[in-house]
Amino acid sequence: MNILVLRALGMGDLLTAVPALRALRRAYPSATVTLAAPAWLSDVVDRIEAVDRLLPTEGLVPVNWPGPAPDLAVNLHGRGPQSTELLRALQPKRLVTHDTWIDDQHEVDRWCRLLERHGIPADPDDLRLGATDHSGPIVIHPGASHGARLWPARRFAQLVRALGPDVVVTGSAAEAERGEAVAQGAPTRIGGDLSGLLDLVANARMVICGDTGVAHVATAYGTPSVVLFGPVPPAWWGPRAGPHKALWHGRHGDTFADQPDPGLMEISVAEVLAAVAELRTQGGGPWQHVG
Repeated sequence: MNILVLRALGMGDLLTAVPALRALRRAYPSATVTLAAPAWLSDVVDRIEAVDRLLPTEGLVPVNWPGPAPDLAVNLHGRGPQSTELLRALQPKRLVTHDTWIDDQHEVDRWCRLLERHGIPADPDDLRLGATDHSGPIVIHPGASHGARLWPARRFAQLVRALGPDVVVTGSAAEAERGEAVAQGAPTRIGGDLSGLLDLVANARMVICGDTGVAHVATAYGTPSVVLFGPVPPAWWGPRAGPHKALWHGRHGDTFADQPDPGLMEISVAEVLAAVAELRTQGGGPWQHVG
């Protein structure tokens, strides 16, 4: 049996789909599961242990599916109609996709409920990727995919100064200028392979970042995190449970706007440091210069 799953989005999107992917594996243990997703996510896909093959697919483009039609095609990409039509064009024997879209629900629940409605049990708490010891540095990741989610670099720089020497600032190669401005001489990991970033976050003492893929990596590995939300609420995309603090000032806004969301801008440096201190108290770890 051949199963094709479409989720041609980013890293955070993929990690919220982990319970659904694992549900498909449990339901069809002998099937070949192919995931249509961006090639750069291969290191993440390997760690999910529910996918047999990654079919490189960037966004809403025709899926380059080889051979006979899939026995089952599953749309974990979006509400349609474009994503649904891309899968329907492959003439699968069975197609699982949304017929009703509910905005106000967590992204993890969205895809688990879709499978449940089609008779495939799914556990929304099946998110973890592996065990770690969380003895590494504090990771501050100031980047995000859109301007609306970019908390000011100068505020992140204040966090670096307040948290002391045991901090690493991370970012992609495209975020080098922003990363260096935040670090101000502190250690950085700008660019590099995705596997190394995953390991760094997995073993970090804490992660501080906006609503972006790194936040979902922290959730997947149970790494304590403080996540700054805006314009999308944590009830939709935030950590579901565990040693995490989600900061949000209750404003919905345009996810794709160029300028930082007004609600995100209401989050102060003091508020973030208070959340860090609270997690420190809960975890009892060897923290420095918090306050």
